[in-house]
Amino acid sequence: MVAGRTHSISIRLMWMNILVSGVALLLACAGFFVYDQITFRQEMVRILSAQAQIIGSNSVSAILFNDPESASETLSALRSSQNIASAGIFTSNRQAFAKFSRDSVDEILTVPTLPPDEIEAHWFRSRHLVMVRQIFSEGKPIGFVYLRADLRGIEERLKRYALIALSVLLMSLVVAVFISSAFRKAVAQPIIHLAEIARDVSRDKDYSIRVTQTSNRDELAILIDSFNEMLREIQQRDIALQRARDGLEQRVSDRTRELVSANRELEAFSYSVSHDLRGPLDSLNGFSYVLLKQYGSRLDEQGRDLIEHIRSSGRRMTELIDTLLNLSRVTTSVMHTEKVDLSELARSTMEELCRSEPGRKVEFVAPAREEAFGDVRLLRIVMENLLRNAWKYTSQHEHARIEFGHQNREGRAVYFISDDGSGFDSGSAGRLFQPFQRLHSTTQFPGNGIGLATVRRIIQRHGGEIWAEGAVEKGATFYFTLASDRFMDGKPTY
Repeated sequence: MVAGRTHSISIRLMWMNILVSGVALLLACAGFFVYDQITFRQEMVRILSAQAQIIGSNSVSAILFNDPESASETLSALRSSQNIASAGIFTSNRQAFAKFSRDSVDEILTVPTLPPDEIEAHWFRSRHLVMVRQIFSEGKPIGFVYLRADLRGIEERLKRYALIALSVLLMSLVVAVFISSAFRKAVAQPIIHLAEIARDVSRDKDYSIRVTQTSNRDELAILIDSFNEMLREIQQRDIALQRARDGLEQRVSDRTRELVSANRELEAFSYSVSHDLRGPLDSLNGFSYVLLKQYGSRLDEQGRDLIEHIRSSGRRMTELIDTLLNLSRVTTSVMHTEKVDLSELARSTMEELCRSEPGRKVEFVAPAREEAFGDVRLLRIVMENLLRNAWKYTSQHEHARIEFGHQNREGRAVYFISDDGSGFDSGSAGRLFQPFQRLHSTTQFPGNGIGLATVRRIIQRHGGEIWAEGAVEKGATFYFTLASDRFMDGKPTY
């Protein structure tokens, strides 16, 4: 396809040269023909006018003395003029006085009427030129001279000129073809070569190719220089990019190994926390329990309170260790993506919460089915943490309402869990998802500040986002997205 286009450039250049040369010659020939016709006709009128004057002067005596034979002899002198077809001398009342006719078909029919105040007039017919001139004697008109010239000479003249013009045109076109061939070699061929190199570079991505420079230092040479310079810069950038890519791949490989090593260390640390730290804590909790049961009667009330504080702190430390282990597992565990019914997870969590506190009056609202793609184990942790928070922060209200649902925002499914509980200061929303950051005291609402941090990490692992909106004593709403969910016509597609 490219070769066809480049060859067409050469052909078009050749035809352009031929067309320009041909049009220029045709215009020149046409101008010459028009000029020749005008001057030839003017020359014929001038010659006929001179002949009419001579014949008129020589016919005055013949008309005055009524001598038609003398007038005919005067007219016979026109036989030497090959262009005169017929002639005549007429009296003032337009009566024929003497006639001359080269052929019988060229007889005079009528004498045209002169325009007012004109001595002489001429008319071009289809094949003849007619000239009429008055004859004067002592300032008085005594007759007319009539001349009719044949215009067939003009046609012959035009034919000769046309033949000459055609010959010149053909010769000029042949010369234009040779000139176009030389022009194509000097201009079109480098352009074709440039196009072929550009095609090869685009196809093979080989930026080391260069276009051969021409011997001339013209605009085409500047174009080739610029193209070669562009290839040189692209080649240098490609080499630099390849080196950067190789370096990046090496750094990614190094970072991957470091990450794998860090994950293994984290797993080892988690194992150490789970076994090495939990054992002493269990011993501390067990011995404090035995101390309280067997020796509590020997202690006063203050001593028993101190032992209870030790046991409470041990239990809290155990809970923190379990929570940190869960956060670590959430970050490093392998994900298994599948279709998950979030509504079912929400309802099962709320049923468990209602069984734990059957005396509470809480209205729970959720759609019949709300499907998403994700890891069912991790998404269950998300739903449990968010719903338990809603349950906890509505505990001080006699009647509460908790809702789970989704919204369509800019083609994405945005899930939410809202409540009408104690809420939070909107200016502190950024602290909600930081580990160990709490907006309420533990005496008011118990907790360790790890739940929402765990939720955020799970949502991030799913390629989504999570944020919260709320106001003090006006409830809170937690929104989150999952990267795999998209909407079409208002319904999620998977």
